[in-house]
Amino acid sequence: MIDPSGSRIIDISRPVEPESAVWPGDTPFSIEWTMRTSNGESVNLSAFHGSPHIGTHADAPLHVREGAPGIDAVDLRAYLGAARVVEAAPGPDGLLPASALDPFDPSDPPRILLKTGTDPDPRRWTDRFAALSPGLARRLAEGGALLVGLDTPSVDPADSKDLAAHRILLDAGLAWLENLDLSRAEPGIYTLIALPLWIRGADASPVRAILIG
Repeated sequence: MIDPSGSRIIDISRPVEPESAVWPGDTPFSIEWTMRTSNGESVNLSAFHGSPHIGTHADAPLHVREGAPGIDAVDLRAYLGAARVVEAAPGPDGLLPASALDPFDPSDPPRILLKTGTDPDPRRWTDRFAALSPGLARRLAEGGALLVGLDTPSVDPADSKDLAAHRILLDAGLAWLENLDLSRAEPGIYTLIALPLWIRGADASPVRAILIG
């Protein structure tokens, strides 16, 4: 897709549909019709139900810390601006090492999107996906990043108990995006737009994430 300025727009969102894979124990997405023009009603009107962690989404601090801000209170500046797509391969433990950012400066630009290619099917749950190592999370935090995003369900491994990466990012004031689709985004610098919805008190929100560049 090309915008009027001639720049390419790349949709990096995963679809939200009843078939979308969710974290085990989370609420799947469903949609139902409450009014249909085919039934003689004036409009088509639907209702949906499901986890705010469905598809591509932003976690709020509340997700991992009781009493922390909900998604309605996050600073939107983190989700809008210059971003770098970086190809990153996990180590044997499934974690992305701090060296994944070599030779980049995490603050220039301050939004890092990690393309791992380890979770390509949005309709199939797998617990074998790349996640941040504590070392990489600390490098982002100490290096001045504002946001990190991954093409996997979580910044921590599926079997994590302490959610170390979540907590390191949270303590440093970083935002994070999960379940991006970076398959069509080549490494490089883009403008990211991935605004969460204003859902008061929610622990997360789906986003429609795009790259312009």
